[in-house]
Amino acid sequence: MIKLEDRIKAFATVGQILKNLSKEEREYMYQRAKNENSWFTDKNIGLALEGVQRYLDENKLKVWTKDLPSQPQKAKKVGMVMAGNIPLVGFHDFLTVLISGHKLLAKLSSQDSFLLKHIADILTDIEPWFKEQIQFQDRLNEADAMIATGSDNSSRYFEYYFAKMPHIIRHNRTSVAVLDGQETEEELQALGDDIFQYFGLGCRNVAKLYVPEHYDFKLLLDAWQPYHLLIHHHKYNNNYDYNKSILLVNKEPHLDTGFALLRESDQLVSPISMVYYEKYQNVADLKAQLEQRKNKIQCIVSRDSWVENSLPLGYAQQPELWDYADGVDTLAFVSQLS
Repeated sequence: MIKLEDRIKAFATVGQILKNLSKEEREYMYQRAKNENSWFTDKNIGLALEGVQRYLDENKLKVWTKDLPSQPQKAKKVGMVMAGNIPLVGFHDFLTVLISGHKLLAKLSSQDSFLLKHIADILTDIEPWFKEQIQFQDRLNEADAMIATGSDNSSRYFEYYFAKMPHIIRHNRTSVAVLDGQETEEELQALGDDIFQYFGLGCRNVAKLYVPEHYDFKLLLDAWQPYHLLIHHHKYNNNYDYNKSILLVNKEPHLDTGFALLRESDQLVSPISMVYYEKYQNVADLKAQLEQRKNKIQCIVSRDSWVENSLPLGYAQQPELWDYADGVDTLAFVSQLS
């Protein structure tokens, strides 16, 4: 087995290769990925690749893995059921298992298989040792441990099926923004990134706003206008038309930007093209609501991170290596397997 420092160097080299892709290489990757999933666009695939590059900074990798042994006492086979809602959504798990020296048995989503396989090919070209560590397959019977991502329904199946082995089972989550009415236009534009990047399909996408009583939405809606081009994507447009028609038929009060809908609701998860909002009367009430719903919230964004444990507006889709899905430390999980 190669040393941890060599595994880090290999992944850091992958990051540099992705950063310096030629126009032809990038177009090839984009087209292959888009053939699998019509929600994927050049812009969103590019954003995902930037996120991977952010992970694969050599200094960050060293800080993140500083408590890992150079190699596990005994390498385990870690099974992985990956989602396909946004490009490369399973990359962090892929990286975590392999950087720790374990073997990966991955069941890829048919909606997002090419990109991760392509990155795996780059990695094994750099360091052939990884060829024996990576297996993409449909059946995960040989796994010693499991990391599975799915809906609340599928997670119940995973909990039952993988109950007798160490596991991380992820459920549905969403993200929220807390506004206080003091946000600048630039901050509200950044909030637009949190909401509309990846068409709102990710668990880190903001689907719900908490706003103070008597909040004026005009500046907010104006700040989102750079995202009006979303309406030209046929699947997004279909969602917008459908959700708008339901609101109109039911005569439900709402705000309409021409490409996104805003409706008051106490629910957390809004449909694609719609954002829910809920008013809070005071900070204590707000904190109580957030605490009550913490197991359903992936991340919170707020102006200057004034809400405890929140990110600045615009940073929901820019996680670092140590920003774990569902708050579960996957690196600690795999490092304890041996």
